Amino acid sequence: MTSTAPTTGASDTGTGSYGALRAQLATLTTEAFRPELAEIDRLSTEEIARIMNGEDATVPAAVAERLPQIAAAIDATAERTARGGRLIYAGAGTAGRLGVLDASECPPTFNTDPSEVVGLIAGGPSAMVTAVEGAEDSKELAAADLDALKLTADDTVVGISASGRTPYAIGAVEHARAQGALTIGLSCNADSALAAAAEHGLEIVTGPELLTGSTRLKAGTAQKLVLNMISTITMIRLGKTYGNLMVDVRASNEKLRARSRHIVSLATGASDAEIEAALAATDGEVKDAILVVLGGVDGPTAARLLHESGGHLRAALTAVRTT
Repeated sequence: MTSTAPTTGASDTGTGSYGALRAQLATLTTEAFRPELAEIDRLSTEEIARIMNGEDATVPAAVAERLPQIAAAIDATAERTARGGRLIYAGAGTAGRLGVLDASECPPTFNTDPSEVVGLIAGGPSAMVTAVEGAEDSKELAAADLDALKLTADDTVVGISASGRTPYAIGAVEHARAQGALTIGLSCNADSALAAAAEHGLEIVTGPELLTGSTRLKAGTAQKLVLNMISTITMIRLGKTYGNLMVDVRASNEKLRARSRHIVSLATGASDAEIEAALAATDGEVKDAILVVLGGVDGPTAARLLHESGGHLRAALTAVRTT
């Protein structure tokens, strides 16, 4: 609904839409002013760095308080993705950029297709580097962005917003939930509208920032830590790793090609000649090469066994050893 509040002087008088927004922001811990830091600009660089480091050290503890809820959300996500669903992040500003970053790192790390983990940022790709005016205020834009992806009930949508009040993130979660998709709301304030809108509300309360309202700091760090958990543990559950080895890594450059050989070596203890032969037999696929070495099978057989085991290397190895 469009506000009918007067546009003149609204932000100065505290009335109208801007006054209401200011009052709302005043209730958020992420927006709180810290008078003890009012003269931080007069401190030495090392003193400021020490304060920032101390602030950052509090973030893991805030995340730890929500580990049971985070784990439940990840288990639900993995269940959906195992059925072919996608993991979709949606946010504005810093939160949106963090979602895009996490999504963009999944293909080279876990050999996922770019369509399997998607980052949506209010305003589109250009908003990664330039603010798009008004984009974060539109629930309708979030719904349209999800519709463009042809959302299904097997998908998971993670709305990300430090304040927990960003309309774009809330709109994404509300629209996704109405379509039957799994929804997660990640915010850094208690009792947030985003958490309330989602099936799984994850509220990582990091407190007031060093710079008032600069949620790219502690809140951003907390969001990055949780997104790391969501994507990484989901991929572990999908069999994208073998132990703590990235066996689905995509060798797209020299560094990753060297890493691929190192991973096969760590997993198998094979000689360099055996590793090269196994990778040649499997077109460079690390997981398949490990199965060739440890299971004593050829490349096509390794590919078939992995397909039959849903990509889980341990299950494929068990199948080899029991036949």
